[in-house]
Amino acid sequence: MTLQNYLFTSESVSEGHPDKVCDRISDSILDAFLAADPYSRVACETFATTQRVVVGGEIRGPQQVIDSVEQIVRDCVKDIGYAQDGFHWETMNVHNYLHEQSADIAQGVDAANNKDEGAGDQGIMFGYAVRETPELMPAPIHYSHAILKRLAEVRKNGTEPTLGPDAKSQLSLRYENGKPVEATSIVLSTQHMDENMTSEDVRSVVEPYIREVMPEGWITDTTEWHVNPTGKFVIGGPDGDAGLTGRKIIVDTYGGAAPHGGGAFSGKDPTKVDRSAAYAARYLAKNVVAAGLAERCTLQLAYAIGVAKPLSIYVDTHGSGEVPETEIERAVAEIMDLTPRGIREHLGMNNPIYQRTAAYGHFGRAPEADGGFSWEKTDLVEALKGAV
Repeated sequence: MTLQNYLFTSESVSEGHPDKVCDRISDSILDAFLAADPYSRVACETFATTQRVVVGGEIRGPQQVIDSVEQIVRDCVKDIGYAQDGFHWETMNVHNYLHEQSADIAQGVDAANNKDEGAGDQGIMFGYAVRETPELMPAPIHYSHAILKRLAEVRKNGTEPTLGPDAKSQLSLRYENGKPVEATSIVLSTQHMDENMTSEDVRSVVEPYIREVMPEGWITDTTEWHVNPTGKFVIGGPDGDAGLTGRKIIVDTYGGAAPHGGGAFSGKDPTKVDRSAAYAARYLAKNVVAAGLAERCTLQLAYAIGVAKPLSIYVDTHGSGEVPETEIERAVAEIMDLTPRGIREHLGMNNPIYQRTAAYGHFGRAPEADGGFSWEKTDLVEALKGAV
């Protein structure tokens, strides 16, 4: 029997978190390549520490983008808001070690003769959706993101100039009969620019915004608050702790509420199924729930490098399904081409739409007019109903 009454916790990190700085840089470089050539191949990794950013990885794309990497890095760090002594967008050192894509990898991915475009690597990818929020996302991660996104907005528009770019949030929610009903604890650590601010001072700044984004009634008199529990938090970002691309894969997805295949997203072009197939799996799982076929859906895809078709499709509706899982598995394979090329074309993934995904979650966002977050659309609902 599925557990109905429990506590569940998820965390998020802000765009100024050291790892997120690196994700942002990697995705910005990816976007620059895709803007210049939609069929660029990019696997870009970033490392950041005190006054230093190192970019490396394999690429196949226009030389002018390679030459512009340093400026892309500085623009990212400036927009995030780092102009402190230990990490300053203008004075930091930037090292560019991007190199050509391996010919051995390219031969497996490229379409040739009668061979379709193959997956860029082997691996397993998971998608998930649940009827806990209007966005069909798990509530703890969704509202953890919402808190930090709101604080970033008021920091960057000048409303709260004492807040710094680096921050973390964490929510523990109480579930009753399988539904979230109460926040039992709220944890927030945020960098602040005034060295004299106490934890109480920081709480007085952030609490109104936290209450603003949380559902009515979820914060109660018994909710525990832990705001900057270690005290002063002035040294932040890569000066406080080193950052690396792809180190926040649970923050990027479902906050631990669903399985994860282990592959990171940022800096990878859509031939890499670590990214594109994970987006497709979310797209399908969300449409399954939106179609009323289940209250909750986990969907797994598996691939082999150089092979176009997925090796397996697995669906689990956790006892909430209106039809058998085998019927859903058959239906999703019928209504969507799940080869790497099919996913890219169906979701319009060869466009420069990735920088915006680097913070506040890759899922649970509104689809955008230019194709951003296309995997959040629910345009397969009628096709799924018909197929089952």
